[in-house]
Amino acid sequence: METKPKKIGIDARMYGYAQTGIGNYIRHLLEYIFKVDHENEYVIFLMPEEFDDFVLPNKRIRKVKVSAKWYGWKEQLLFPFQLYKERLDLMHFTHFNSPIFYFKKTIVTIHDVTPFFFPGHKMKSFIRRIGFRAVFFSSVIKAARVIAVSQNTKNDIRKYFKINKTKIKVVYEGVDEQFCVINEIEKIKNFKKKYSITKPFIFYTGVWRNHKNLVGLIQAFGILKNKYKLNYQLVLGGKEDPYYPEVRKTWKELGLETEIIRPGFISQEDLPLFYNSAKVFVIPSFYEGFGLIGLEAMACGTPVISSNTTSLPEVLGEAAEYFNPKNQKEMAEKIRLVLSDEKLYNEIRAKGFQKLEKYSWGKMGNETMKIYNKMLK
Repeated sequence: METKPKKIGIDARMYGYAQTGIGNYIRHLLEYIFKVDHENEYVIFLMPEEFDDFVLPNKRIRKVKVSAKWYGWKEQLLFPFQLYKERLDLMHFTHFNSPIFYFKKTIVTIHDVTPFFFPGHKMKSFIRRIGFRAVFFSSVIKAARVIAVSQNTKNDIRKYFKINKTKIKVVYEGVDEQFCVINEIEKIKNFKKKYSITKPFIFYTGVWRNHKNLVGLIQAFGILKNKYKLNYQLVLGGKEDPYYPEVRKTWKELGLETEIIRPGFISQEDLPLFYNSAKVFVIPSFYEGFGLIGLEAMACGTPVISSNTTSLPEVLGEAAEYFNPKNQKEMAEKIRLVLSDEKLYNEIRAKGFQKLEKYSWGKMGNETMKIYNKMLK
């Protein structure tokens, strides 16, 4: 007797936001599922901006337009009705923000618990803080399985929600194929000219928020310039955030404005060129749920110098040089050490390529599919 295919829902509302870790995660998950799963049926929930352009690969996959943006009241009050209407056997929320009033079987992916450590300007409102905690708590407690992107994130989930460790499965992320070594000298030369990069440079990219520790990185750069007379530029990728004016204030106070290149939001097309052109890539963060940017830099052959906190040593392993993010002098010394020691520089670079073998989007998709099938039995 032929068994009826199961119906799985996937929250892809952040699908179009490929510049975010969650957007990339959803895109790769869907690509893998469409390629390998020939049994189950899928319902993909998309925002209007992506709905029309989203191409369905076969008749087993349907798409549903959702007007409920993440973190808003529609997500909690309207989105559940669309979910119930689909009569799903399993629903995968790809971020913590699932509707409190949806009570059928779910899986939730937790990328990090940063707001518990660094609430940020959006959490200044008491009502918003309560709402955030209620949604996060509800998602994790109700889920049949929780996917954590690192062991560190798993530990944090257990710490805050006191749930059984057997309910949480660690599934690592992967690195896009576009991140690779670029040997086209002319391309690199034109790229540097485009962004007014005139010296060897130290690179960072990411959001400009307090847990990323950009103030500490700029202070360490000041030490490299003033104490060690290092003739380098610092490139800070990412959009400047007006809610964190201390970043701009720090480089002005230290007189480093002309030595810091600020390209703003970096496109996916240019990002590999930044990694390839940089002498080193620095992750100064106080907290990271996974630290994918470190793996992207490694894939481009750029040595990584990283904070020794949270998930970073777990994910990057022996393929990075580490420092205490609260100690700007140590950060500066480690950057100087890697830049001045050719043998160490090449060792870190070689270990980076080896480390990448552990991570792939294919593995992520395969392990996620196994969880789906286990939850559906």
